[in-house]
Amino acid sequence: MKAVFIADAHLRGAESAGYQTLVLFLNRLRGGAGMSDGPDGERTEFGQAGNGFTPERLTIDSLFIAGDFFDFWFARKGKIYPGFTTAIECLVRLKNQGVAISFCEGNHDFFLRDYFSVSLGMNVIPDSVVLDLDGLRVFLSHGDTVDVENRSYLRLRRLLRSGSFYRLQRRLPLSMLWRLARLSAEVSKGLTAGAQDALVKKMEAFSMGKFEEGCDAVILGHCHKPLLKEFVIGGRRKIFATLGDWIVHYSYLHYDG
Repeated sequence: MKAVFIADAHLRGAESAGYQTLVLFLNRLRGGAGMSDGPDGERTEFGQAGNGFTPERLTIDSLFIAGDFFDFWFARKGKIYPGFTTAIECLVRLKNQGVAISFCEGNHDFFLRDYFSVSLGMNVIPDSVVLDLDGLRVFLSHGDTVDVENRSYLRLRRLLRSGSFYRLQRRLPLSMLWRLARLSAEVSKGLTAGAQDALVKKMEAFSMGKFEEGCDAVILGHCHKPLLKEFVIGGRRKIFATLGDWIVHYSYLHYDG
């Protein structure tokens, strides 16, 4: 089994930080060979990203996106925000090459099922999942529900994911939703370094509970900080990973057997 895990690209459109870097990375995964469709349909080679990041070429069986791939998400009847087209084309190309693609919904992108599961045949995970990777039990989630002390956020999360809110957003013009979502994304602020460190500590404590339940690894997004730690518990090797982001770190987790 060969897999890649990524999270927190927070894509807003081609102008967003890391967008072209992420496109370059996706196109160098299995079968992409670093190629992307040019504006006139020709194939053009992405070289090195503007930040100097040049990803290796990886052959994978599965791609797991652990939430907040988009900074906002609303789609209807196959209509998506135009700025997301290139990134989604990369995912479709990978799927057509036999790569299984799974989305964990994040706190910025949910209601993904209608488009990615129903229309594109990708797997959408609303909350969390325990994967079987070569006999290893791997807990995967975006990670925004780990901090159970943040009750105000958890209440807001339940509201935004409720059937009532789903029906409300379906009644609003899609262009209005896109404008409101972009405005919200512009005024929202990311986690400070101190808040990231505090959240990682809570995530590590959470992972210990999952290890006691029999999981071999816990993989989370949300905190925007890349971290990989190993433990030996009860004579078994355990892995705790947070995936970082595609805004500052351009980080990913590569599993190869």
